[in-house]
Amino acid sequence: MTSIRRLAYATLVLAFLQIVFGAIVRITGSGFGCGDHWPDCYGSFTPVHRGVGLLIEITHRYGAAALSTAILALVLLSVFKRAEPGVGGPGGVLRSSSLAAVLVVLAALVGAATVKLGLNALIVASHLTIAMSLLAVLAVTVLRAGGLGAGADMTGATSRTWRAAFIAIVLASVTLVLGALTANLPNAAVACGGFPWCRWVEGGGVGLSVQITHRVVAFLLFGHLWGAAVAIGRRKEPRVLVLASRIAFGAAILQVLIAAAMVEMHLPTVLRSLHQAAGTFVWLSVCVLAGLARIASPAAATEKRALATAAA
Repeated sequence: MTSIRRLAYATLVLAFLQIVFGAIVRITGSGFGCGDHWPDCYGSFTPVHRGVGLLIEITHRYGAAALSTAILALVLLSVFKRAEPGVGGPGGVLRSSSLAAVLVVLAALVGAATVKLGLNALIVASHLTIAMSLLAVLAVTVLRAGGLGAGADMTGATSRTWRAAFIAIVLASVTLVLGALTANLPNAAVACGGFPWCRWVEGGGVGLSVQITHRVVAFLLFGHLWGAAVAIGRRKEPRVLVLASRIAFGAAILQVLIAAAMVEMHLPTVLRSLHQAAGTFVWLSVCVLAGLARIASPAAATEKRALATAAA
């Protein structure tokens, strides 16, 4: 299992970096760096042209190829070791890694559609949603392989932590989708000036509604993570759950600070990139918290014992 866990960690890091770099592609306007060519770039995978947009876009494509290769290797290694405990069967690494393989193929297809259809806002948002789903599945894979604290003693965990983590996942999902739409719908990013409320409004319509809704849900997520971190600590849940909840809340604090600076400074490129990176880390942190809470929940423990009894 050690080799699977190490490869799963590496794949998770690659996926995180790929999502962050994908935001840089969008923010710098490099999505058409290779024109409407896909998967090649002007007829070549090593084009002679050296424009900045082309280099950013093709580097992103190289990253996608590296991530796809890593996921394939993870699936093959899991198949090879499927007889080991925790690899094959329900709740095993093989099933989650296979789902990751499906998602990375889907992400590639939607990425191609994004280029071919001229960076349509809804397709770009769909592409990001699939990428974030892939990141979540890879986090689950690492947890199933015993990483990210899943091997720690979680005796005494309550089902209340799992319920809180599930709510956080729902809020984070909605926040991500609305954030992607805010970043890609025409004029939505600049529709609401000032933070945390709109001190001035530029335009209106759908863009303004989407951004205001994004802010409201984001603050609901922030408040929920705050409350969850405090409650989990007061209940004296297992240390790994307390730490995971605090990391998720700390990531949310960082995200709010970056968002405030980004809006007040009129959306500079660097802060927009940091906003995407921090948002991705918030999502990953919430997924890890939910995964740990699910593993530690009494219901999951009962289910695990039932499966073990049935297998015997």
